[in-house]
Amino acid sequence: MHNFHELVETVQRNCHIADANHARNMTMCTYLLEMREFFRWENELPLSQQPPRAEIGPWIVARESLWETLEEDDFAALPVKGHAIDPFESRAVNLELLPEGLVYGAGIGRYRKPHFFLGELMRKEEREGLTIYVTGCEYARDLSTLPAAYQDGAIFLRTDALKRALWEKVELWGQKKPEGAMKKALQCYGFEHDPETALLRMTEAESEAVILHEVGEARADKLLGQEWKKMIASFTHRHPELLARSVRDNLADCLSTLPALIENEAWCSLHYYMAEFDGLRQALFPKLIDSYKNWCDHGRVDVLIQSIEEGQRHWLKQAERLLETYRENPKSAQSQFQELLTTNPCPLTL
Repeated sequence: MHNFHELVETVQRNCHIADANHARNMTMCTYLLEMREFFRWENELPLSQQPPRAEIGPWIVARESLWETLEEDDFAALPVKGHAIDPFESRAVNLELLPEGLVYGAGIGRYRKPHFFLGELMRKEEREGLTIYVTGCEYARDLSTLPAAYQDGAIFLRTDALKRALWEKVELWGQKKPEGAMKKALQCYGFEHDPETALLRMTEAESEAVILHEVGEARADKLLGQEWKKMIASFTHRHPELLARSVRDNLADCLSTLPALIENEAWCSLHYYMAEFDGLRQALFPKLIDSYKNWCDHGRVDVLIQSIEEGQRHWLKQAERLLETYRENPKSAQSQFQELLTTNPCPLTL
């Protein structure tokens, strides 16, 4: 493309605007971890190299100063082959970019944060009527490393973002090396002997796991319909949105991710899935934790399968319950969802 650098600069500026308005809503710990990783990406440092402390502090100050100048700015249209395309019209952008070996992603994530990226197209495939775009090197991105997204009948898998996210988890585990599912996963992938090769193996395997989750999201969408998206978009508070997303995530994984990992005997990925199974998703689904422990201790994969099958029915029922609450009174749905969260134990729990 003759204006490739202009396109990269425009996408990156839009990323900065999104970060200017949302990045500092993270917890301080998450914020600092994300900033460290973003510094490493921006400066093209190897994953194994720690960002220099003497440099990262001033860099954060400079980045926050930049954000302050952008907070009131609007997102810019993208200059693509002589056209100015709305930055959220990713389908129209990709019609022009895909023949050039590029992929563009744009959307609204959790808590209404816009996300953008521009990357190198590695391959394109089809699965269950979904087009999957797999990207490699990234030329522009925002602060948060989102490994994958399902949007408008397409799945965007960002392998560079995934590899960075996995390495960050490895680094965090290495600080204290606790027992549990993460230790099992890293041993399974061989991090004790060759971390570099293990990371490549892990990225390849977890790429499939991530795709399986997004396929599950698409299956859940067919079951729940467009009204679910309308409900999510209506929320103005975090906790009700988190409850709804956690229920749908559990449904998606019981429909696709977990059955496929077991069928394919992808045990390393199963351990990693359980290592990352935390927060509200875990609090709502303690039965899965118990079944996983049973499998680890006694090899009872049948118990694990039974919990997943029960989960398929249970989480669909609970998602429909949330939708019905929203249909009855959209304005009071948020407060009713909040009440569900404060009920101990939460009546949605399996």
